[in-house]
Amino acid sequence: MLVSGSLALAGGTEVTLDSLKSTTPAAWKAVPGKMPFRLYTFTLPKAEGDDKDAQLVITSFGKGGGGGYKENLVRWQGMFLPPKGKAIEDVTKTEKFKVGAVEVTVVDIEGTFKDKFPPFDPAAKTTLRPEWRRINVIFASEDGPYFMYIIGPQKTVASHKDSFEKWLKGFK
Repeated sequence: MLVSGSLALAGGTEVTLDSLKSTTPAAWKAVPGKMPFRLYTFTLPKAEGDDKDAQLVITSFGKGGGGGYKENLVRWQGMFLPPKGKAIEDVTKTEKFKVGAVEVTVVDIEGTFKDKFPPFDPAAKTTLRPEWRRINVIFASEDGPYFMYIIGPQKTVASHKDSFEKWLKGFK
C-alpha cells in the first residue's frame, strides 16, 4: 500500500492512494493528526442553515482488509434510523463504477445518524442526529481496498456531492 502524506496545492490537497492521485477542492480543509487506520481527514464547509460541517475520512486496514461490501453495508445501515414510514433499504442507494482499473462502490444513506464516539465502544454515548447523510465508498485498488466516507447534515453533504464525485472520479 502506497499512501503519501497530504501535499497542499493551490487548488486543494493532493491525495495519493497506491499510485493514483487526485486533488481535493480548495474548500476542503485537511485536518492534521493521526488516528489508527485513518489516512486522511478533511472538513467540508457547512451549507447555509446547517450547524455543522461535514467530514470526509479516508481509511485503510491493509491489503484486503476492512471487510467486503455486504458486511459493510449492514454496518453502515446500522448507523442510521430511517425516516418514519420508511425502511433503511428505502433510503440506501448503491452505485458501482470504475475509476481507471479500480472498482468503486458508493453507498449513500440518509436518516437519523446514531453518532457514537468512540464508534466501536459499546459503552459510548449515542447522540441522534436527524436529517444526516453518509456517502460511503469502497475504492478497491490493487493494494486496497480504501474506505472513504462523507458524513454530516443532509444539506451540507448534498452541497458537496458533485465536487466529491468529480474528485473521486479524478484519481489518475
